[in-house]
Amino acid sequence: MLNFSKINVLIIYLLFLVIAAFSTLNFQNDNNQLIKKKINLGLDLQGGSYLLLEINSDSLVKEKIQSKVIPIKKLLKENNINFNNFKINENNLTLSIDNIDKFDLLFNSRKDNLVNPYIDKYRSYELEYKRFDNNKIKISFSKFGLLTINNSALKQSIEIVRRRIDDVGTKEPTILQRGEKRILVELPGLKDPERIKALLGKTAKLNFRLVTDNKEFGTEELISENGEKLNISKRIIMSGENLIDAQPSIQNQNNEPTVSFTLDRLGAQKFGRATTDNVGKRLAIVLDGDIVSAPNINEPITSGNGMISGNFSFQEATDLALLLRSGALPTPLIVVEERTVGPDLGEDSIKSGLTSLIVGFVLVILFMLYKYKIFGLIANSALIANLLMLIGILTILEATLTLPGIAGIILTVGMAVDANVLIFERIREELRTEKSIIHAFDAGYTRAKITVLDANITTLIAAVILFAFGSGPVKGFAITLGIGIITTLFTAYFLARHITSVVVLNSKNEVKI
Repeated sequence: MLNFSKINVLIIYLLFLVIAAFSTLNFQNDNNQLIKKKINLGLDLQGGSYLLLEINSDSLVKEKIQSKVIPIKKLLKENNINFNNFKINENNLTLSIDNIDKFDLLFNSRKDNLVNPYIDKYRSYELEYKRFDNNKIKISFSKFGLLTINNSALKQSIEIVRRRIDDVGTKEPTILQRGEKRILVELPGLKDPERIKALLGKTAKLNFRLVTDNKEFGTEELISENGEKLNISKRIIMSGENLIDAQPSIQNQNNEPTVSFTLDRLGAQKFGRATTDNVGKRLAIVLDGDIVSAPNINEPITSGNGMISGNFSFQEATDLALLLRSGALPTPLIVVEERTVGPDLGEDSIKSGLTSLIVGFVLVILFMLYKYKIFGLIANSALIANLLMLIGILTILEATLTLPGIAGIILTVGMAVDANVLIFERIREELRTEKSIIHAFDAGYTRAKITVLDANITTLIAAVILFAFGSGPVKGFAITLGIGIITTLFTAYFLARHITSVVVLNSKNEVKI
């Protein structure tokens, strides 16, 4: 156990030096770093915002049930099933029907069913119907149909929230699903939480509609950006789905901030055709039910490029462009919980954590020196190496350090010393019966291995379980503790053991522990 080949010694110290070198990146200026890696501070350490958002899928359910109207009517007509009193409600459809049995057979068919798909995952149909008043039925989404809609909307919302936050430039945001309808957003270091709330609170459903008094497609009255009441056609010429890009810009003539947008091929065709047919009319640009701008169509726009103006400030133009680029949310998002951690509180947490770490570290070092003399010095050297490697690995992973993470590092200090205490006490026992000091040290390391491994592996299993089932700060604690266990075993059984072997082999009979 005390014999090391030269290649083993080279690998041990090279591995230590490479990993430990990464820890120094945290103390360098970002501009001078060749490798851009650093431990990131969590929300509780550098301050920032915590938001818990919830999707409101009521409008989406209404939209989805309305999309079933035409397929259901088509199904009934193609199969000569008479119906009447067809009504569209908030989240269901009602109608009277003359052949319920035939309808049931078609409605719940598993073969090429475009009206009511079968959800294999839940072994259920997307839609269900209930019969009342003899020949009347009410069609609505099944429990699992609603669950499918919510799951899809939640995943899409998470992706769009991520795009919007990334566009703002927030470093190391945490965006996670919480339950069936909620999204957790943590934004460390955020200085303007109100802007983020405003960006996430907008659905950003964009559409282009004509200002008209023609009632053919139906109209609705909306207020323009300058307070003017306008009748807007309900017929949508083009939606925001056809946008490829949107960027803030400054209009040359009057230095007014605007938003320039680019359309895809289909959008360019739709927009070109609509502006060609309606030269001289006004085109309303509607965002979330409000008119952003209603300019006159002076000439056909066939290039696929356009501009939105509306008395914006440059910040408003930037935010509007960001919303359009990221896409529309499938449902509105409601802030159900909000917390803001100030930078001063985070700074106090860092000071408290570092103070705890330093006090614990110094007390451990003094105890080891007092108890084991020169071998205590070896254990202390291994402890410092352990911390450097732990910080180095966290830096390589660009991990986010939280206050519980600091607690994990402090616990690692205690466990690292515990391994050396077990080894040294075992060596003392061997020295009582062994005449050969070298053999006693060798036997001590060998026989203490099982105990050290058992203690550390059980703790590692606990850390893995905490990481798998925990969330947020609990995961931060589990990560630092798990990595700390691995570095503890490395430094105790490779670094400290090699230094011990050098001391024992050179000193022989003069060694005392």
